[in-house]
Amino acid sequence: MNLVAKDFKSDLKPIWCPGCGDFGVLQAIYRALAAIGRPPHEIAFISGIGCSSRIPGYTTAYGFNSVHGRALPIAQGLKLARPELLVLAAGGDGDGFSIGGGHVPHAVRRNDDLTYIVMDNQTYGLTKGQLSPTSPLGLRTVTSTYGSLEHPVNPLLYVLAYGAGFVAQGTPADIAGLTEMIEAAIRYPGFAFVNVQSPCVTYGEEHQQIKAHKATMKALADLGHDPTSRAQALEHAHAYGRELLTGIYYQEPDPPPTLGALVRGRQEALASAAKPRAQILDAFVQH
Repeated sequence: MNLVAKDFKSDLKPIWCPGCGDFGVLQAIYRALAAIGRPPHEIAFISGIGCSSRIPGYTTAYGFNSVHGRALPIAQGLKLARPELLVLAAGGDGDGFSIGGGHVPHAVRRNDDLTYIVMDNQTYGLTKGQLSPTSPLGLRTVTSTYGSLEHPVNPLLYVLAYGAGFVAQGTPADIAGLTEMIEAAIRYPGFAFVNVQSPCVTYGEEHQQIKAHKATMKALADLGHDPTSRAQALEHAHAYGRELLTGIYYQEPDPPPTLGALVRGRQEALASAAKPRAQILDAFVQH
């Protein structure tokens, strides 16, 4: 089946602020899905709450705009129940690393075959610009006039340290590169994490905007990075918040079995050893 990006575009018009980075992320997702070649009815998007969590409605795939911070456990449940579906989870930095932060390590260690795309803008854009878990130290907002007193979460370090098999970072300032890494994440047979520096034009700082990204971004490939080295990935991840390094940080060269594969293997083994229902009932009656 020959699919193109518009095959995944719904009739619902995005209502993000003009210039929002999420427009570019959505386009990259459309293009990546077209390259994958799975029809929309074989794909499901799960999201939490927030600006970026509107994405399921803007696609022709199955979609569920769920509860704040709960996209990952719902996506895992869907993948276990319907393993034949291509499952993606989408959300923001607040949704994923504040109220939903406790779900991330468990999604990593269970290693379901799903892709988690986080649009990281270092603010709560939907609720008028409060500090988010990735906001830089000292950032002043409408609710923090003295500046943030807390050190920010580093999503890249988090997921790498948890043991994720695929970790990447991109920006809508480079849609072609972002498309490639989202496609690679979807094709990875296990839990894949893509952090997207997606600027908030309304509450974000000037150095976080797309024009600034284009001028300052650096490709990991140009730095001689080896994406099969977790040690190198961790080293480059320390630049989060200081430099915008894009590309695949880490891709496990020998991916372990996914949770779904292990569960199906156990079910098949039990099924082959099971007795017919009539014999089970006879044994129960006799005892």
